[in-house]
Amino acid sequence: MKLQKPALEIPKTAQNDPRVGHLINTERDSAKNIRVAIIGFPSDEGVRRNNGRPGAAAAPDEIRRQLYKMTPPPEGKEQFANLLDTILDMGNLSVSVDLETSQSDLGKILAELLSEDILPIILGGGHETAFAHFLGYAESGLETAIFNLDAHTDVRNLNEGKAHSGSPFRQAMEHPGKCCSKYLVAGLQPHSVAEEHLIYIKEQGGSYVFRDETNITSISGMFHEHESDRMMVTFDMDAVDDAYAPGVSAPCTNGLHQDLWLTAAYLAGRNEQVTSFDLCEVNPSFDRDGQTARLAALTIWQFLLGLSQRW
Repeated sequence: MKLQKPALEIPKTAQNDPRVGHLINTERDSAKNIRVAIIGFPSDEGVRRNNGRPGAAAAPDEIRRQLYKMTPPPEGKEQFANLLDTILDMGNLSVSVDLETSQSDLGKILAELLSEDILPIILGGGHETAFAHFLGYAESGLETAIFNLDAHTDVRNLNEGKAHSGSPFRQAMEHPGKCCSKYLVAGLQPHSVAEEHLIYIKEQGGSYVFRDETNITSISGMFHEHESDRMMVTFDMDAVDDAYAPGVSAPCTNGLHQDLWLTAAYLAGRNEQVTSFDLCEVNPSFDRDGQTARLAALTIWQFLLGLSQRW
């Protein structure tokens, strides 16, 4: 398996105006005390298999492009900068034509990171990224709860035995390693969810919250509604209203407000039990002036802000 460095130009600014791209590490040999690793999973094969609109494979570098331009916050600047100094951007996984092979490859990389107590941040890719994310826990034999902020349950059956962007959490719950202790999902759209999928989640001991009941209180409650010492968190951009996130694989009318979305990312960063994070389904092919990529980058920034205050 290979990792490819993104061909991104870090913006040049005045010495007293540092940007995220100046402060994180891109070479492991020069990095010290790594606590967070960013890795891209440029795949949208699962979206194709799920009859969605492809394009999410281009997202990791577009998200980075926007994230690298951002600055540490004026308040808490030193804490944030100190965190950035412990981040290694490992680049993008060189994905295979075969989705299952790519998911397995990412799982092995993440397992190594988790075993070293390094918190992975994965930039998708379609939501098939989430099963690759989960395989990091399965590969290392670590039990984890899963929190998903999404318009869809993503617990569909495989298509002719093949994984796709709508199946990752059924795959996680049915994985023979039994590492998924509980599945929790918020932001669901009633017009995009099958009743049998809700029944399945309940039968598996999971919980769900519809969009109209998704707020800071319900999200905070779900962050603690499990008994595992770990939680993998996955954010699907199609949960956000398409006024704020038009460039996604499945646009969402009447989705979540961007303020709630960003606050949820901050809370995830602050949560001591959160041990990994991914963001999926940004689709630059359908974006409007980079709007969705900027929101995705700010989502990562908010998660890092929370993490900087946790550590």
